[in-house]
Amino acid sequence: MSEPSPQQASVPRRSIAEISAMSCEDFVRLVGSVFEHSPWIAEAVWSGRPFVSVEQLHAAMCTIVRSACEEKQLALIRAHPDLVGRAALAGTLTRESASEQAGAGLGDLTLEEVALFQSNNAAYKEKFGFPFVICARLNKKEAILDGFKVRLQNSSEQEVKAALEEIFKIAELRLQDLTHV
Repeated sequence: MSEPSPQQASVPRRSIAEISAMSCEDFVRLVGSVFEHSPWIAEAVWSGRPFVSVEQLHAAMCTIVRSACEEKQLALIRAHPDLVGRAALAGTLTRESASEQAGAGLGDLTLEEVALFQSNNAAYKEKFGFPFVICARLNKKEAILDGFKVRLQNSSEQEVKAALEEIFKIAELRLQDLTHV
């Protein structure tokens, strides 16, 4: 299990048994941010309690997303901020996203690198209609820039799948930040 990220340092870690015993309201308050601005996933999975492991909870949440209609899946993808985008530059990212982007080295970019990210973001959004999503905690800026090049070659269908898989990685790490064994 990974160490808690800085954005979760102020949130007490809970056991999966404690999380499973929570009311729907408390469960959604704690777990709802695991998928960016999409508490509907936590709401939908709550009735599947009790969960015996973080992995089971994560799998159940991913199943909710996979079985959602395309419109909801696209809304989930669109809930993610651009990397080094307007929200990052204005300091209005969620605590989780800000920490994840900083951890990938995206908080200390040169003006040229910021321009390169913004150009890639624009090209990606132009082609697919949603932001480029990659698990920043598992990548550094060079890998992310390479990811733009590779994934811009994908079809829209391939890219929706790729974006959701990255979102699942992000959610898994965020869940691990909330829990202890």
